[in-house]
Amino acid sequence: MFDKILIANRGEIACRVMRTAKDLGIRTVAVYSNADREALHVKMADEAYHIGPSPSAKSYLNATKVIEIALISGAQAIHPGYGFLSENADFAEACLASNLRFIGPTPDAIRKMGEKNTAKQIMENANVPVVKGYHGPNQDISFLKEKARDITFPILIKAVAGGGGKGMRVAECEDSFEEALFAAKNEARASFGCDAVLLEQYLPEARHVEVQVFADCHGNVVYLFERDCSIQRRHQKILEEAPAPGMTPMLREAMGKAAVDAARAIHYEGAGTVEFLLTPDHTFYFMEMNTRLQVEHPITEKITGLDLVEWQLRVASGEPLPLSNQNDITWHGHAIEARIYAENPEKDFAPSTGNLIYFKLPQESQYVRVDTGVMQGDDISVYYDPLIAKLVVWDQDRGRAIARMNKALGECYVAGVHTNIALLRAITNNLTFIQAKLSTRLIEREQQALISGEIMPPHTIIALAVVITLLARQKSAYALWQHAVDAYSPWSNANGWKLNLPARQTVHLRVISQDLHVTVELREKGIYCLEISDDISITLRSIYSDTHHLSVEINGVLTTAAYAVSFPHLYVFSEGRQFIFKIFTDEYNKTIEESTDRVTAPMPGTVVDVSILSGQEVKKGDRLIVIEAMKMQHTLYAPKDGVIKEVLFSAGDLIEEGMELVLLDKNPNHSL
Repeated sequence: MFDKILIANRGEIACRVMRTAKDLGIRTVAVYSNADREALHVKMADEAYHIGPSPSAKSYLNATKVIEIALISGAQAIHPGYGFLSENADFAEACLASNLRFIGPTPDAIRKMGEKNTAKQIMENANVPVVKGYHGPNQDISFLKEKARDITFPILIKAVAGGGGKGMRVAECEDSFEEALFAAKNEARASFGCDAVLLEQYLPEARHVEVQVFADCHGNVVYLFERDCSIQRRHQKILEEAPAPGMTPMLREAMGKAAVDAARAIHYEGAGTVEFLLTPDHTFYFMEMNTRLQVEHPITEKITGLDLVEWQLRVASGEPLPLSNQNDITWHGHAIEARIYAENPEKDFAPSTGNLIYFKLPQESQYVRVDTGVMQGDDISVYYDPLIAKLVVWDQDRGRAIARMNKALGECYVAGVHTNIALLRAITNNLTFIQAKLSTRLIEREQQALISGEIMPPHTIIALAVVITLLARQKSAYALWQHAVDAYSPWSNANGWKLNLPARQTVHLRVISQDLHVTVELREKGIYCLEISDDISITLRSIYSDTHHLSVEINGVLTTAAYAVSFPHLYVFSEGRQFIFKIFTDEYNKTIEESTDRVTAPMPGTVVDVSILSGQEVKKGDRLIVIEAMKMQHTLYAPKDGVIKEVLFSAGDLIEEGMELVLLDKNPNHSL
């Protein structure tokens, strides 16, 4: 076994690898970019070395620098995690050339599976079923369009390099093919440095089921059962479960055997995942093989009781598999993983950046596991993937696991960035999901029910927001009173007291672009009357409060919520949903609503493509600008017909959220 390893990654996976390494008595070395100087993985490591500027291309993807640090630190092996250099055959080869063990498969195996078109051919030769498609080298647009017609629409366009849903688009029909092809190639080029794509028949009713395989250098290959990863947005998984619902013993064995055959076909070593499409009639097709540890590996660990990182380390050090007989590997119960992303589902899953002013996840137990690489106070930047935590639950069966996940998601409090927590909780409450009627288009089809958009908070939440605002005022008033010249003068009291009049204050808030002016009157000690509108009044009594939790009796009913304040914003959490209020002072002024005569940046990022020029006429829906943020590309479209008055940014420019990018004039052909 190794004495010291370097983890060539960051975030939750770096922390995850370190936990097992330390349990085995292995010292760990971290690398960090400028943006990650104070990151959790840096603090957890035994040693940490600066690797470069914040952009991953200049830091975590700098293979030469990673190897140099490994040699300087005295590490014997490098664990790549997932993403970054984990499926880079040249990097694996360079490690071996430097007498460093790459904790993963051989460079040859990575190359064979790294290009999806090559992988498809290998699987066909190994008699592993492959979905109909085109996997050849010809990338001419007209040729690909002709091939798409032969395959029949809808067509899935997929980058031959990389993964994680990047460089993937669905063309529903021939008319949308070129637009989808352009987007897929553009994103693939930016993410992987290669814009080659393959075409596959898109199976909208199919499920995404993957099999975990493990192999050693002694010829042993086993599978550790399957995971269902059908719940996706933008072809990226957000909720996975193991075992996959509805699997018969015969189907499980057939898919497991196919996965083992795939691994044997390339003389695989280490952890790998063979991904399949599974149709409603239980026909399955090979999609791809990920030559690394998967993000969702914890659910396999929960049902098998095995530590997959420990297996990786043992196999990489030359040991045989801890369990090499397939019959010795068993599973029990049901596990679900929810990926908590810094993104805004209400805005087409746009990444969200900012400071984690409040970050609290459920307490870990035998039923609940939390994998994260961030802490309260950390910044979520534009440079890396927006995954901030993985919430994993286990229970005796699927129904209990869903209930446990639903409860755990309601105990996740993240303030400072938008998250997908409300969406994840809506999925676990969704009847289609509960009944295990799974497909990769579940979110798309149930979107109206799952993503309700920004909703006005109920009156109880408004009342809580008002109380929290009053508590903040009270704290501020107390501070002023302490420093007053005459602290006992009634004129030094800032609690709303008025001579011969009720103690009344007005709280000004804004939520969902709506202004609230709530009048609060102190009736007697601790009891308040709130006039939310002309016909809605609430009587409440404060029961308990601390820095982040508040209990209030509202009209005789006790209501409790978590909250965070970062003036002027107030975050109130209720049943998995976050409500964001803006607190206004007495100098309250209504802000001007955004005009559709300008196109603004929905997120910080980099402009990667500008499709228009000043003076050009555009129609509503025309592509204007493509922005890259957190490894994903986002296209901005014209909000209406008009003429481009001015383009304010060029390709390569860095932008901040809310910046004006394009100014529009009304189309001169239209009457004023």
